[in-house]
Amino acid sequence: MQTATAGWAAGFIAAIAATVWVGGQLALAALVTALLHLGSDVTRTAARRFNQVAWPAFAVLVATGVWNVVAGQDKITGRYEVTLTVKLIAVAVSGLTAWLHARARTTTGLAVFGALTALSALASLFLGVMLAD
Repeated sequence: MQTATAGWAAGFIAAIAATVWVGGQLALAALVTALLHLGSDVTRTAARRFNQVAWPAFAVLVATGVWNVVAGQDKITGRYEVTLTVKLIAVAVSGLTAWLHARARTTTGLAVFGALTALSALASLFLGVMLAD
């Protein structure tokens, strides 16, 4: 019973973290144009504030992902293993491109890395749903 409760709690915490990581990216992307009209400093401040919440959420997602892999090792066979591997790659791409996006200094770099981050985060979310019981 304790393992089931811990698994449920890890899943709930992961859902909250995914809401912040993925949902926050989508919300901020939708606001960029409006924020730019207020000035580039406003956009930078919003991004910096989002990063203060987003990176801890990403760390929580990675930690709960590790928990789920360790706790469910008996399920890691065949299609599950392939899906899990693709998800891990998508998570790594999401984190790497978010890091690159935060350091980009050109409009093109911001756009490309922002789009790659959002797409890989959405892919990770979709694959996570596929892996859920």
